[in-house]
Amino acid sequence: MCETAAMTSEPITAAAAGTWKLGDLTVNRVGFGAMRLTGSAAFHHGTPSDRDRSIAVLRRAIELGVNHIDTAAFYFSPLRSANELINRALSPYADDLVIATKVGPFRDYSGEWGTSARPEDLRGHVEENLRQLGRDHLDVVYLRRMRQDSIAEHFGALAGLRDAGLIRHLGISSVETRHLAEAQAIAPVVAVQNQYGLDSPDPEADAVLRACGEQGIAFVPFFAIAGQGGALGPSGATDDEVLAVARAHGATPAQVRLAWTLQQGPHVLAIPGTGNPDHLTENVAAGALRLTDEEMARLDALHTRGQ
Repeated sequence: MCETAAMTSEPITAAAAGTWKLGDLTVNRVGFGAMRLTGSAAFHHGTPSDRDRSIAVLRRAIELGVNHIDTAAFYFSPLRSANELINRALSPYADDLVIATKVGPFRDYSGEWGTSARPEDLRGHVEENLRQLGRDHLDVVYLRRMRQDSIAEHFGALAGLRDAGLIRHLGISSVETRHLAEAQAIAPVVAVQNQYGLDSPDPEADAVLRACGEQGIAFVPFFAIAGQGGALGPSGATDDEVLAVARAHGATPAQVRLAWTLQQGPHVLAIPGTGNPDHLTENVAAGALRLTDEEMARLDALHTRGQ
């Protein structure tokens, strides 16, 4: 547990990291990613999660002040769906709860990935999320780019669904700075979700993060803890610099990675995911961890070392 948690018997809440606005929706900067709720391998044929435990984790996240949940209809494993777990655990939803989902990729019921969606397919993706979540509109919908050179046609289709009242705000995911400019010319973008983390050096991701900050757009990194391990989770290897900073704060390496990510700018949101209630508490507490300028410089050097 990080040093800030040791100062008080009360658990640290998501409010400790401060807030940001997704359009007109205020969220705490530490949120929750739902992918890992479904089991040992959300995108593979892993062991299904314990349903009651996953529901308990979601409810505990809300108790800890999380009001921003990131999910998708394609987050499922045998016998489990992240959206349906969210519905079961949290419906009827609190007025201040923001649920963001993403469309573009899709999987059939056997779990196999389909080809990239056509623009006309996106309404079906949005409606599937609405059905599973039990909502009549979606707060934020990201268009997840699937290697398209241009996202204009797909993003334009989502903008039409926003105009129809099915979507409140729009985001984009897995994009470059040119895609952000392309989308902004069609409709306002409130958030960009890219893979980004201390262990994932990528000059283009750094450029997108800066562009979002300049334009007042939220930057929402995924795999901030897992790094290059991605959907399979952390590799288990931890750099000596991360360990040293963690020891100095009485924190875990995962908390240091989250704190470093959040300190990249006030517009950066974290959506760490877990099906473990202890890890949930630690992830939320990372929002209260403040790294020194010297520690940030050391970790920044580690981040750019592989570029």
